Amino acid sequence: MNKPLRRVALAMMSMVVLLLANATYVQVIRAEELSSNSRNSRMLFQEYSTPRGQITAGGKLLAKSVPTNDNLKYLRTYPNGPLYAPVTGYYSFVYGSKGIESAKNKVLNGTADSLAFTRLSDLIMGREQQGGNVELTIDPAMQQAAYEQLTSKGLQGSVVALNPQNGAILAMANSPSYDPNRLASHSRKQQTQAHQELLNAESGPLINRAISRIYPPGSTFKLITAAAALETGKYDSDTQVTAKSSIPLPKTTSARLPNYGNNTCGTLPTAPLWEAMARSCNTAFAKVAGAVGEEKLREEAQDFGFGKNLNIPMKVAKSDLGKISGPAALYQSGIGQRDVRVTPMQNAMMAAAIANDGTLMKPYLVEKTTAPDMSVLADHDPQQLSKPVSPEIAHTIRDMMIKSEQYSGDTGKITGVQIASKTGTAQHGEGTDPHGWYVAFAPAENPEIAVAVIVEDGGNMGADATGGKIAGPIGRAVIRAGMQGGG
Repeated sequence: MNKPLRRVALAMMSMVVLLLANATYVQVIRAEELSSNSRNSRMLFQEYSTPRGQITAGGKLLAKSVPTNDNLKYLRTYPNGPLYAPVTGYYSFVYGSKGIESAKNKVLNGTADSLAFTRLSDLIMGREQQGGNVELTIDPAMQQAAYEQLTSKGLQGSVVALNPQNGAILAMANSPSYDPNRLASHSRKQQTQAHQELLNAESGPLINRAISRIYPPGSTFKLITAAAALETGKYDSDTQVTAKSSIPLPKTTSARLPNYGNNTCGTLPTAPLWEAMARSCNTAFAKVAGAVGEEKLREEAQDFGFGKNLNIPMKVAKSDLGKISGPAALYQSGIGQRDVRVTPMQNAMMAAAIANDGTLMKPYLVEKTTAPDMSVLADHDPQQLSKPVSPEIAHTIRDMMIKSEQYSGDTGKITGVQIASKTGTAQHGEGTDPHGWYVAFAPAENPEIAVAVIVEDGGNMGADATGGKIAGPIGRAVIRAGMQGGG
């Protein structure tokens, strides 16, 4: 064989090897990734040819598939779309899936390994393949209360409620929300129009505020600062702290850190730590943070869940203290300002850990999955995430929170139920109205519900807003709904 022919032969062999390698890569290594890709139309047509499983919670149907007469044999519908959108997400031919629709897609479309026997049985018996079902931990009464409290007042924000004993998510509501039915339409034009409207809306209705947006926690972070201080052994609830209306920020020329309204913290010159918590005194907790130190403050925050990778099974954005560049930044971080950022889920976890004798349970949203015949495929097994504080310290903080509740307003108080709470009024930029926070649990002595509420940008009170005024009544309404429904 002459030289040119050998070159051609080698080139052809090389191309064949490359083609085989590429085919192996696509069909073996990337097979699962490509088959589950939301833009894979062939797989989507296949999925739409069989009924997708149901999503339920507390006996309520949140998502189902109904037969149609068009090319896509089944239409995904959401009976109470905007109410449950943060948990169900959507299932769209054009835009793929989000929320539980995405996280539990293989169960819902029937391709999960746990449904292998069901698929084989359907094939042998000649039955139509069906998807499995997903049952959520959501309490419908609490979800309804949370959503109505936000939307009826035209507020932007989020509510998260947890069972502190096992981590079950009892409510996860956002305002504004969106209607997933519009994104599940079989009309590409309608889907595109709805998606563009949602993307262009300044209020960000597609953002799951409960787990994907981070905010300055304001004074709710004082619970972590208090926990760090108590753990050092140098503080107890009666330890005297400054009661001054304002203090200078260390290593600055003239900057000062004031209490809300420049109020003193009880009787000058000092007040007990419990009173500083009840009155939410910035000056006291800034100095406590300075005494505790950055390392201990970060360690405590991490024990409460900051920086952890969480899936509920949707991914939760990480909460973080940010960079603490010096003593002044440490003072500001100790009261939940500066660069400290949290999700509403994180703040609910903080309250839940204190409620649960200092043990933080991992939040979860899926109670169980079932086959089409309702036989159980998998039950959730609650897991401990960490133990931030001892029961003794948790009880001390609880008692402080009970006193704090007495200073957080009377709107929505629940007769006969003792609530432990902490409010927060978080500044987040010059010229903007503050966010209002309320974190709480109840009943204080035997907690069944822990809740976190954020109302963005002053709600309907503008610059005069405080967490107690705008978020407190919402939190109490959600707790009331849970208590009336048995938790």
